[in-house]
Amino acid sequence: MDYGLTELQREMVALSRELAVKKIKPVREKYDESEEFPWDIVEELRKADLFGVYLPEEYGGMGGGLFELGLISEQLSRTCGGIALCLMTSSLCSMPILVFGSPEQRQRFLPDIASGKKLGAFCITEPGSGSDASSLKATAVADGDHFILNGVKNFCSSGKASETYVVFFSTNPKRGARGITAFIVEKGTPGFTFGKKEKKMGIRANSTHELVFSDCRVPKANILFKEGMGLLVAQNTFDFARPGVGAQAIGIAQGALDETLAYTRVRKQFDVPVASFQAIGHMLAECATQIEAARALFFTTVRAMDAELLPAVKKAIAENITVYEAMKALNCRRWSKESAMVKVFSSDVAMKVTTDCVQMCGGIGYMRDFPVEKYMRDAKITQIYEGTNQLQREEIARMLVKEAASSEREAAGS
Repeated sequence: MDYGLTELQREMVALSRELAVKKIKPVREKYDESEEFPWDIVEELRKADLFGVYLPEEYGGMGGGLFELGLISEQLSRTCGGIALCLMTSSLCSMPILVFGSPEQRQRFLPDIASGKKLGAFCITEPGSGSDASSLKATAVADGDHFILNGVKNFCSSGKASETYVVFFSTNPKRGARGITAFIVEKGTPGFTFGKKEKKMGIRANSTHELVFSDCRVPKANILFKEGMGLLVAQNTFDFARPGVGAQAIGIAQGALDETLAYTRVRKQFDVPVASFQAIGHMLAECATQIEAARALFFTTVRAMDAELLPAVKKAIAENITVYEAMKALNCRRWSKESAMVKVFSSDVAMKVTTDCVQMCGGIGYMRDFPVEKYMRDAKITQIYEGTNQLQREEIARMLVKEAASSEREAAGS
């Protein structure tokens, strides 16, 4: 399918695809088995200048947007969703800094993330706070020009490998959701350490750690946006980031189908290729159709999002304000419903396609030395992180009802 990519975008796809095939594919099984962080691949991504494709040129990026980030993420995930995650977690960290960071914060933190010199991570989850982010227990208490952070965050992707973290603490527990504040914390800050490393079902090439804060002093200058506005920061960040999960899921699904097509075309039963059986052929067709539908939804959505986000970024840089303030001035909309749709549909497609691919490959598909079962394990997390698909459906339904009520009021008023 021709989606009207520019010459530069086609070059990005070709470069990331070449890197994935030549550098990631030979080592993906090793890292899946060892569960070590793929620092050699991080270096390859740095040399290819892929970490900053979506960040403004003023901060060392290539001036692209969510569309370009998705192109890269799909191609890397097409070979290994776990290894691709090191780039995606950095983008998840940089997005709230880009949108809500002050001009000084953007200049301080974004160039190192854009170059890949420093990896980033984002963590709001706690042992007792997952989908219900407003119930977090970690606290931050003001102390002069600093806040004292205490608490534990868990399930932090690229946890110990990162240098820059966006984390969320309650600065006023009595206010509940309105008392949450977002902080930028750097590795090496006294009182900030790491807990256990998780052992996961999939995406095992990316390390997932607990973050432990014990009387960790962070300057007030590291607050993102405003005190008590952390939930707004998190929600808007997820609006921009969830399509990236969709791109990862699409890549995982496409990679599984690539392997399955190659195998079923040469594997013979009853003296004919397995792919020639109607039952298998229909499954292949269904997988390809679902992947293409997910890709079309992703491309359409992020292009519309970039059409609002990129002008706001330019305005913010020119006027020395936050991107969020620029978005408000330009009357940009929230993309909660559409970003949730991309994540839900793409991740469900990934889970179904990878499951079907294991089935089509038969016994070998279930074996660890054949890559299809890894795609299936990697696909599962896309239905869970950055908000479970059940939660996304709640969000979509809520927005549909709200939009319908608004339309009825407008019709009555006219």
